[in-house]
Amino acid sequence: MEDALETSLLEALDGQQLNCLNEDAPAHTLRDIVSAKQLNTSPDAFLLSDVDEQLILTIPFNQMVRVRALVLTSKGPAAQRPVRAKIFVNVPTLGFDDATTLPPVQELELTETQLTQGARIPLRFVRFQSVNSLHIFIESNGGDEQTRIDGVDVLGTQAGTTRDLSGLRVTEE
Repeated sequence: MEDALETSLLEALDGQQLNCLNEDAPAHTLRDIVSAKQLNTSPDAFLLSDVDEQLILTIPFNQMVRVRALVLTSKGPAAQRPVRAKIFVNVPTLGFDDATTLPPVQELELTETQLTQGARIPLRFVRFQSVNSLHIFIESNGGDEQTRIDGVDVLGTQAGTTRDLSGLRVTEE
């Protein structure tokens, strides 16, 4: 029953605020794999880390959401697949120093099945009730200098109305 209630929250993605630290720009970016606002299936589009294996994916939403699960796919070599990830919620800015010192909302040990088959990665739902932005810190991979992520999806429900202020007008009293 819970699975029937959840949908992809990439439809509520705030693309202008989307960010990834240590991505191999402009060749292989987070924007490449989420711009269609659905789980990426193209073999040509993937996110690749630049300097080392660590990545910080910042996924902002244009409304409040409730997150139930993640889907991360990695079709590259096993050594490039993420192994450990930390999830942070509603942090205004998150750098690598913050990601290693602040307590995460949840830590994940990613499995080969989750990454190669796109299996649902359940989250502690009670900790993800009022989410404006989700930060995924990829702490380590299978031993390579670069980390590869082919797809990202966030599953859950929308909790509020869209924060689109473009239609607001000043009125005189």
